[in-house]
Amino acid sequence: MKSRIIQISVFVAIFAFGSVYSSAQVVGADIRTSITGTQDESENDNRPRSFRETLVKLRIEKEKKEYDEMIGRAEEAVKISEELEKAFEQNGKLTATEVSRLAAAEKLVKKIRSELGGNDDVDKSKDLGPKVKHFSRAELIKSFRTTSVDLVSELKRTTRFTVSAAAIQTSNALLLITRFLRNIY
Repeated sequence: MKSRIIQISVFVAIFAFGSVYSSAQVVGADIRTSITGTQDESENDNRPRSFRETLVKLRIEKEKKEYDEMIGRAEEAVKISEELEKAFEQNGKLTATEVSRLAAAEKLVKKIRSELGGNDDVDKSKDLGPKVKHFSRAELIKSFRTTSVDLVSELKRTTRFTVSAAAIQTSNALLLITRFLRNIY
């Protein structure tokens, strides 16, 4: 009788240990999922391979399109800077229409800077005078053009996978110049 009780106790202990062990594995998987936010790629992705490949291709095309749009914005800023330089050479000043074009260029550069991952350090600087005060208006407009050309060349040197600190600094410098020009006019 004693041996029968021992056999039943061992059987119950093995069964209880197995249940605890298997539930611990399930809980462990749930904990990994809650910590990382996703399960392993092989566990979670039951979609067909062709579907996953299509998603990757679409993501790559979207990133390329966004990069091309950023280059286009920079080239548009160069075009605006050239127009402003010609107008300043003809009139000796900028008209209200040209100042609004300057504001449009500022918006383009802000968008580029945000896409590059730059922050609003320039937005927080209130006193722009000492940085560019010693320049004449003509020099500022020429500097606006050369800096915008520099921005395009910096962007073309990078890929859509990299973050260029030089391009962010150039965009910040361009923002300083545009704001100072807008404050003058």
